Amino acid sequence: MTSYQIGKYSRMRKCCLQERHRIIYESMVLGGSLWAHLAEIDQACNERMEALIPAMAKAEDVTEALKATAQMEWVRHMNSIQNRAEEFVLHELAYNG
Repeated sequence: MTSYQIGKYSRMRKCCLQERHRIIYESMVLGGSLWAHLAEIDQACNERMEALIPAMAKAEDVTEALKATAQMEWVRHMNSIQNRAEEFVLHELAYNG
């Protein structure tokens, strides 16, 4: 496996394993599979976020036209979408993955 810089989601997963699943965490550390697992989780979370945000924006009719006419409204909607998508991804993959 090539070198992968773990990110936000993998750090969250690591903390979750350390705090809630100590035996699994220690087994992965001893087995040498922790970093590969963290990289996989981080990539999966990032890919899921990249897919969810545009889909949610489309479903909620948050378009470039809205951005052009009411920029602050568009920002508010996009922030809400990003927060909800991230919460979903965290529970789906980082905390339960």
